[in-house]
Amino acid sequence: MLTLNTKIDQAERIDGELILPYDQREKSRLRATMSSGEEVAVFTVRGTILRDGDILRGDDGRVVKITAAKEPTYRVEGQTPHHLLRCAFHLGNRHTQAQIGNENGNGFLRIRKDAVLKEMLEGLGAKVQEELAAFEPESGAYGGGHHHHGDDGHHPLAPIPLRQKIHRPSDKSE
Repeated sequence: MLTLNTKIDQAERIDGELILPYDQREKSRLRATMSSGEEVAVFTVRGTILRDGDILRGDDGRVVKITAAKEPTYRVEGQTPHHLLRCAFHLGNRHTQAQIGNENGNGFLRIRKDAVLKEMLEGLGAKVQEELAAFEPESGAYGGGHHHHGDDGHHPLAPIPLRQKIHRPSDKSE
């Protein structure tokens, strides 16, 4: 079985295609079937999210292109940019992954199909329509993928709280 374990920026040739929905592209360990029918194992660095068009090299040197599968989603449109921002706020408040899109100058959001969220968004006055589409949500502030000039990639974007046991004189020693 081919093992895909190295993400590369470019390749002279592509030897295969792996079509995956988003929930599988965010896994670091995965067994899947390529378009050709060949089974592969995917082993990426923990926290890696494979995006549409990413390229992986296998243990035997073959190169496979990742394609985002079309999956059930909702396209959310607002009456104004401010209204769409309000919808995005309410989705974020529910920790919902969302893709931000722009088509012909009109912004939209794309979320996974969820009847409860659809009802909420329609209650806010948004136009919500079901569509089969590739889902590419924003990675989020802590999701990586953003590299700032001069950053060596080893610093978080925000302080991480330390979890320390505070020892008090009244604590019993073990």
